[in-house]
Parts: sequence; C-alpha cells; structure tokens
Amino acid sequence: MILLSSVIKQFEADFLSQYQGKILPSHFKALGAMKLCRTSLSPRMLLHCTERDQQSFIPHSCGHRLCPHCQNHESQQWLERQLKKQVPAEYFLLTFTLPAQLRSLAWRHQRSLYALIMQSAWETLRRFSQKDKKLQGTPGAIAVLHTHSRELAFHPHVHLVMPAAAINAKNRLWRKKAKGKGKKSYLFNHKALAKVFRAKMLDGIRKAGLSLPAKYPEKWVVDCKSVGFGDKALVYLGRYLYKGVIQERDIIACENGKVTFRYRNSKTKQLQLKTVSGTQFLWRVLQHALPRGFRRARNFGFLHSNSKRMILLLHLILKIDPTQCLKKLKQRPQMVCVCCGATMKIIKTMLQPPFTIYAALPT
Repeated sequence: MILLSSVIKQFEADFLSQYQGKILPSHFKALGAMKLCRTSLSPRMLLHCTERDQQSFIPHSCGHRLCPHCQNHESQQWLERQLKKQVPAEYFLLTFTLPAQLRSLAWRHQRSLYALIMQSAWETLRRFSQKDKKLQGTPGAIAVLHTHSRELAFHPHVHLVMPAAAINAKNRLWRKKAKGKGKKSYLFNHKALAKVFRAKMLDGIRKAGLSLPAKYPEKWVVDCKSVGFGDKALVYLGRYLYKGVIQERDIIACENGKVTFRYRNSKTKQLQLKTVSGTQFLWRVLQHALPRGFRRARNFGFLHSNSKRMILLLHLILKIDPTQCLKKLKQRPQMVCVCCGATMKIIKTMLQPPFTIYAALPT
C-alpha cells in the first residue's frame, strides 16, 4: 500500500512551487500534518502491557480530518451519536449541488459559501415540511458537506439524511409519512426543491455582498431518494467525515512522476483508474481542506444536539430502543502486545521523539 505521506515527501517541493499562488493556510496545515503522520518524526505515546512488564512506543497520528488513516475513533463516535437519534420513520438522502458556474465563487469565499449551502438546503427542507399536508411541522436533518467528486475534483454539495417525519411545536403532534413500497417512496418533488434552493442561495449571495457570475443555470440539481432506516446512509457519510477524501488503498501506483488512483464511477458504478502528475494529485487532495474551525457536519431541527430531551421523549412514547442499531457497529480494535497479544494500556501521550545530538569534535 502506498502511503500518502510518501507521496507528499516525493512531490512536496514541486507542488509548493507550482501551486504557490493557490495554496491557502489550511492547505499548508494539512500538508505539514499528513507528511509527519505516524512517522519517526511525529510525537509518540507510551503503552504498557496489562499482562507483562512490557512497554512500547507508538507514533501518534496527526489527527487532521483530511488524513486518510486518522480519526477513525471520532468517526465512530459521530456515527454512534447519530444512530442514537433514530426515529421510526422512512429516511431519505437528499443532495443539494452547487452549479459549476458558482464553484469559483465558492472557492474564493469558502467559509461563507459553504455555510450558506448548508443553511439554504436546511431552510428549503423546513419550508417544504411545514407546508406538506402530511407533515405540517419542523423536520430533523443531519447534514454533511462534501467538496469533492469521486475523481477528487472541486465539487461542493451537501448531503442531508432526513426522516419523513416532523414535529408541530404548537399542538405538540408527531407526524410522519407512510412508507412507500419499492420505488414508490416519496418525500418532496426534487424539481420544486431545486427551485427554492436556488432562490435561497442567490438571495444569500446577494445579501453577503458577493458578485454573481454573468451566467448561471436556471435549473439546479437536487436529488432525493429513500434510504430505508437511514443507518447505511449515515455510515456512508461518516466514511468521508473525518478520514479524508481518498483511502490509501485506492492509491494504486506512484512512479515516473505520476500517481494512479482508483474511484467508482457514479453512473456505471464501476471502478476506474485515473493517472495524473504527482503535483496534480496533491492538489486534488489538499484543495478539500476546509477552513479552520468550519464544521462539516451539522444537525438541524429535532435532530439538533440541543434536542436530546425531545429525542428521549420520542423514544419513550414511540417505544424505540436505539441501542439495537449500535450492536451492528464494529467495536474499536484494541492495541495489543506484540509479544503476548494482551491489551496495551496508554500511559503517556504526546512524547517528543528522541534526537541524537552530535557535538563538534575539537580540531
């Protein structure tokens, strides 16, 4: 398996020279973190065997959310929190996509445009839910921002996992749509969603004082499909929440100044290979580093983190046990001793690596 850190070390100098006009502070931070991730130069943690008097040092992971082999535990914790909020309703996965003509604007104003995409998508769903004859209330949604396509191109869009249910705050009623059979499941009309989302985005851009491009499409794209109980959709979103935009097992080759990686074609569902220069590959990865402190995942409506009491009340009234879904999740693997296989206990963390200092000999 080809490590991303080895690709960075090989092409870093050429990358910094070629893309010096495009690199943002967030890119520098991601580059520096992933280059040293789990190497001899990264901080270490001290482990002690629970069965024998055996100690070992293990390099720390960099902890950057763009790194492909970091924050597995954080991703697991996020998924567990979302599954604990499950309600007895059919779930839908909705995707709101920013048109290609507005991507350059989003790139120049990432923090404001990313937040606007997520908020506009949620406001659109809330409006439709409140006006829907069967729902007539405020829904709940789990939103995750993605900035990449399967080929790692810049492609901002937001996924929202939403149960077909809502709560009316005035009369305190819980409403939900009946589950359809097969492909007959229906939440909202995707073309109508796209029109409202477009209007909210354009209005938000103007209020932010940003200039729209001369031309942009009249028709935008919103996708809406049923995902059953929602657990599989949440697992899919959690996969790209913390662990970067590409897995290292998908980096097939790195030779002759080029990198080959594989991806799954969204239309044919077949695996395909793409070969680009080493510097282009680094740019395809690093351009998806989010601004510092920006929250990629957000909860809205009755699925917001401030609505824990409401969720508990729903589970009690509707007789739902959310722990059943958690039993299907894989437990976090324990660190084991290489000598006896027993569990290793963490004693100290963030220990700086040792360095050998050579004193100059007198002449």
